[in-house]
Amino acid sequence: MNDTSTRLVDPVRLEVLKHMFAAIAEEMGVILRKTSYSPNIKERQDFSCALFNPEGAMISQAAHIPVHLGSMPLSVAAAISQFGTSDSINPGDAIILNDPFQGGTHLPDITLVTPIFEELDGSSNPVRRLVGFAASRAHHADVGGMVAGSMPIAREIFQEGLIIPPIKLFSQGKINQAVMDLILANVRTPDERAGDIWAQVAANHRGAVRVLELINRYRWAEVGYYMDALLAYTEKMTRNLLESMPDGSFEFTDFLDNDGITENPVPISVCINIENDKATVDFTGSASQQQGSVNAVYAITLSAVYYVFRCLLGLDVPNNSGIMAPIEVIAPEGTVVNALPPAPVAGGNVETSQRIVDVLFGALAQALPDKVPAASQGTMNNVTIGGIRQDGTPFAYYETIGGGMGARPWGDGPSSIHSHMTNTLNTPIEALEYSYPLRVVRYEIRRGSGGKGKYRGGDGIRRDVQVQVDAQVNLITERRRLSPYGLAGGAAGSKGEDYVIQNGDKEKITGKGTTYLNKGDILSVYTPGGGGYGDPDAEFLTVDGSSTINEAG
Repeated sequence: MNDTSTRLVDPVRLEVLKHMFAAIAEEMGVILRKTSYSPNIKERQDFSCALFNPEGAMISQAAHIPVHLGSMPLSVAAAISQFGTSDSINPGDAIILNDPFQGGTHLPDITLVTPIFEELDGSSNPVRRLVGFAASRAHHADVGGMVAGSMPIAREIFQEGLIIPPIKLFSQGKINQAVMDLILANVRTPDERAGDIWAQVAANHRGAVRVLELINRYRWAEVGYYMDALLAYTEKMTRNLLESMPDGSFEFTDFLDNDGITENPVPISVCINIENDKATVDFTGSASQQQGSVNAVYAITLSAVYYVFRCLLGLDVPNNSGIMAPIEVIAPEGTVVNALPPAPVAGGNVETSQRIVDVLFGALAQALPDKVPAASQGTMNNVTIGGIRQDGTPFAYYETIGGGMGARPWGDGPSSIHSHMTNTLNTPIEALEYSYPLRVVRYEIRRGSGGKGKYRGGDGIRRDVQVQVDAQVNLITERRRLSPYGLAGGAAGSKGEDYVIQNGDKEKITGKGTTYLNKGDILSVYTPGGGGYGDPDAEFLTVDGSSTINEAG
């Protein structure tokens, strides 16, 4: 790394390169979305793209999926650890992985890491310099396992799908066809998977090309220096944030509904200690790792911490690894926030990550009551539907459904959106019905589901999907038993509910588990509302200075 302490940083050049790095990551995302096959990536945009320096520190990430923020650097670190230095990583290589215990999150998230080399003058023996990595992570709608969509309530990770350790998919520009064949032989929709993997290859290639163009324009000494300067800048801004917060210890505990195997609530506890410009985030006291699929690996917990502090920093601070420099995360091994193999983890990435965020914000609300919102819906409402089309081909549909966001200290929470650790879109009805033997018969705001308060929590969603063939449905959802909390006297948001409608009869089903539907049956998902903020009966001043009762609550 370059030493940024002995040279003055040009703030204009820093700002220019900050935006250039971010633009490269954004362009990678455009390529990935436009060339992908599956609606989950093309329409919902369930992917992330990022750039890394030669040591594996994240320099920039596009505004994609927050749950990938802190975990993608661990994937790059796993690739570097597996293949060592540039002696065993060569131009034209691409390393693929999804192992949650080697830098991944859960098995559907497949990461591709591509080293970037600058060619130097070398006459008969060309000299190459490793200048960084381009990486992309995409949620693949099926990677095998015991249920279509690879999001089961499992008891061990082997039931969740194909595990890919860091391995070269490309070696010096040539595809390792045996690796590709092995992956495609273990999934229900091989053509779709192949198309999405090739989209990731294209995205990484574009990232590498753009970085080399940047180096050709500014030279490596300048680009490498400002990579380090951006990391140092973000670290400084994070330290300034921590220094502005009151010193002290702030504790909070919240619960997952259950693990899908037993009915016992699963506690997640945190103690955030702020001292000067440093923070320690300690999850000691959280539940042991569970039998069911709600376990989070360390990368997920790190991502949640990264996301929460990133939210407090403001928009102008770049997304890079500098945020975590002054923050120590303690997550005891063997707990639900740092599970060990062979624990099942499919829901840890999507559901436990959301609860970790709720716990972190609950603690920070004590330190920053004027900045932290009430709890949002606290779930991604994961739905997978799989079966055989009328033409005999298999399909696997995956979606997360939005809900209510928590009310803020200054206003109502937005309704019917994805919040916190997910930043995906919905699958448009036209795209869903075109791609799958499914029909959306109802899609609306769940009015009144947000918590009351001086400011109301956002409302959830009702989404009814009718299957046109016999199908298997798997749900991993949360906030079906325990409501999203309100703050400062605000009421909790409404809990979510899930139903199957058969011949007009409506039957409530569990929020975690597998259900089999017959042709014509309807899955009806009611998502939670966000918590309210402030006493709904509190007085406040109107624009003319008079006092009135807030009737919006």
